[in-house]
Amino acid sequence: MQSAELILGLLIAVAALVTIARRLGIAYPIFLVIGGLLLGLVPGVPRIEIDPDLIFLVVLPPLLYIAAFFTPVTSLRANLGIIGSLAIGLVIATALAAAAVARALIVGMTWPVALALGAIVAPPDEIAATAIAARLGVPRRIVTILEGESLLNDATALTIYSVAIAAAVGGSFSPTSAAATFALAIVGGLAIGVAVGWVIAHIRSRIEDTPVEITISLLTPYAAFLSAERLGASGVIATVAAGLYLGHLRSRIMGADARLTGRAVWETITFLLNGFVFLVTGLEVPLLLRSLAPALAMRLVGIGIAVSLVLILVRTLWIFATVAVPQLIRGRNDAPRPVANALVLSWAGMRGVVSLAAALALPTSLPAGGPFPAREALVIVTLTVIVFTLVGQGLTLPWLIRALRLGADVEVRGHDASARQRLLEAATRRIHELYPVWPGHRPLLDRLRETYEHRAEHVERQREDPASEEDRELIEHREIKRAVIDAEREALLRLRTEGEIDDEVLRNLERELDLEERRMDA
Repeated sequence: MQSAELILGLLIAVAALVTIARRLGIAYPIFLVIGGLLLGLVPGVPRIEIDPDLIFLVVLPPLLYIAAFFTPVTSLRANLGIIGSLAIGLVIATALAAAAVARALIVGMTWPVALALGAIVAPPDEIAATAIAARLGVPRRIVTILEGESLLNDATALTIYSVAIAAAVGGSFSPTSAAATFALAIVGGLAIGVAVGWVIAHIRSRIEDTPVEITISLLTPYAAFLSAERLGASGVIATVAAGLYLGHLRSRIMGADARLTGRAVWETITFLLNGFVFLVTGLEVPLLLRSLAPALAMRLVGIGIAVSLVLILVRTLWIFATVAVPQLIRGRNDAPRPVANALVLSWAGMRGVVSLAAALALPTSLPAGGPFPAREALVIVTLTVIVFTLVGQGLTLPWLIRALRLGADVEVRGHDASARQRLLEAATRRIHELYPVWPGHRPLLDRLRETYEHRAEHVERQREDPASEEDRELIEHREIKRAVIDAEREALLRLRTEGEIDDEVLRNLERELDLEERRMDA
């Protein structure tokens, strides 16, 4: 009962802190970590014992799946070279660098244990970075690279982590075996993920029941993750592969109601899971440090900060060496302002959920008996890295983006306007074709034609000047429509109050108004 009350209290804190964060214009993961730190300083706050399986098996699969589901496959494919470099090469380099620093600073730490720490802190989490980037309108290519990197780097890091833990526990390490394990994890995960996606796609294409579809959607990441893990492959890669596969097919296998309702369900679940993890991350730091001698606590925090600085340095050097410099040498124009883009990518390497999960999943003891070496130090260093990168880099990333003037992605607006124009042209052609088919409905067709022609005028303005803000006339139109819908809602509630309709009628009509308002705001 006490645990249930504690979880309820944490979720209430998440809702309150996120509300404040959005009013302050701060990415909510950052503010939740800060809020957790402050809550952890309050006397009497109980320490939360988190089962590692809760993070790995309950939290991680849905977060990976839905991120992959909404990742644009075309953009991912176009940037696959850079993403692969960051997700594999940079993760390996980062893990080795962090391991070297940790081994030098923590007395008696062996290479396998140090490498486990390196693997834990190697993969960045894109949640805070992409939230900031989306709010400030940075070039879509940067967001795609960050999302793609975050999808794939977890598999690399967790494979290194598994090999390092096996060596630390068993005392042996074979490069050949490690390479084979890595290859099996990647290839097997891809195959299993696509297979699960194919099966789910065929099932969902034959179902027109929204609650059932959403239930299947919620179970899909676990089906991919657990199947792969059971067969010795990467559950992370399998989940990502299933998400990418089904996300690419979503327009064909899902109806409108399933897409609208499913998106709302997934947004809520993602929000709660991320919120819980980031709040607990901040909460754990002061509670853990309080259990240590002050001198040791300060030393471990200092090591965590040193590791964080190394992570930032390695990421910056890698990105400039593999992304910015080659573009400058070749003089390519497909990615303008390579130095500015590289700076933002370098500074967006914040750590998050996967690092926390891996740290908490460290074994507590060795098979031969005795505690796992330096486990407490690894957990505290990891938490310090997460907090330092999230708060330090997260709070300064908006300033960097503004200073580099990377906001207002004109290219995306231009593509959006062009796509809208094509849709309007197709609709207008179809309306003209329907005149002889439905001669008795000319007034309706006339109104539809006028509506689409009016929309085309607004789209044309956007195409002519993609960098301009939304025109005032369109904003006023929305305000007028919203006022009309509000009047309908008031009348509907009045009818229910006066007893002329029951709640079922109210819900049906209210849903129509909600859909109309949502269509207006889309």
